[in-house]
Parts: sequence; structure tokens; C-alpha cells
Amino acid sequence: MTRRALDWLGWLASPVLAGAAFSILCLGVVTWLPALAAVGFALNRWRTDGDTRCFTGVFAGWRQYWRPLLPHSIVMTVAGVVAASNLRFLAGHSGPLIVALFMIHVGLVAAAVTYHLALAVAAGRDPSGAAADWRRTAFRLAFTSVPRGTALLGAAIAAPVFSLVVPAGPLLLGATVPVLIGLLVADHV
Repeated sequence: MTRRALDWLGWLASPVLAGAAFSILCLGVVTWLPALAAVGFALNRWRTDGDTRCFTGVFAGWRQYWRPLLPHSIVMTVAGVVAASNLRFLAGHSGPLIVALFMIHVGLVAAAVTYHLALAVAAGRDPSGAAADWRRTAFRLAFTSVPRGTALLGAAIAAPVFSLVVPAGPLLLGATVPVLIGLLVADHV
């Protein structure tokens, strides 16, 4: 019985430790995408090889991902700020055209979240691959199957919300649980 309890705690501790490392790496604001791919790398090694060093595994993965993914991350951070600014502006106005523009922005944000989560999963599963291969795999994972895309988007939305019951839950589990679910979804592609 004790061994089972320790195994169950490992399933909680490993994503929390990876989330702590992710939070540290994201202090640079524009470093979120390489950090998310590093989380995918560490959690994939944990799931497939039994490597329980998830905290240091994220930092090990970071060294592989920061160069190929940082330019993309910077551009998407700027795009996210522009989208948030547009959504804030549109929320303060009314009319049919405004509602249509608002919904288009929401759809673009949802597509971007789904794609970038899939990109982190693709990079985490194939750390020695090229960035172009990660992008193609991420596009297939996110957009060629409605159930897969919905699972990725649902995980990205639900994980931070459901982890609110744990102190610092969204900070520690808000990114790692969607990546872990993305890895599980990618296993069935």
C-alpha cells in the first residue's frame, strides 16, 4: 500500500516540480515557449524512461530549445499583447461588427494556444528534431483532428481553473498539466 501511495504522489510531484522550473524560466517573459517545450521534454522523459528529475530536466531541455524557439516566442508575445489590447478595446464597445471582431480575436487566441501547446509537445517528444519538423507535427496534432485539438484547448483552459484550489496551483500546474495531456494525446496519433 505504501508503494502505491508513493507512486501516486510521484504523479503529482513530477508535474509540480516541472511547473516550478517553468515558472523560473518564464521570468524572462518572452521565454515562455522554449520553457514550455522544455517542460514537454522533461515530462516525456519522466513518462517514457522513468526519469524523475523533472525540475532539472526542464533546465536540461531549455538548453536545446531556447535558440530555435526564442524568436517565435518573442513574435508571439508581441502578438499576444496586441491581441489583448484589441480585446480590451473591443470589450468596451458594442455593435454587430464589434461582436464579430471580438469573436474573431477569441478564435485566433484559441487557435494560437492550441498550436503552441502542440508545438511544445512535438518539441518535447523529438528533442533532436528540427524546428520546421516540430511546427509540422504541431500543426497536425492541433488542427487535423477535432477531438485532439479540443482536448488540447480544453486542457489549456481547464488546468489553471481546476488548479485554483491548490495554493500556487495555476503557477505550478497551469502549464504542466496541459503539456502532460498533450503528450498523452500525441501517443494516440
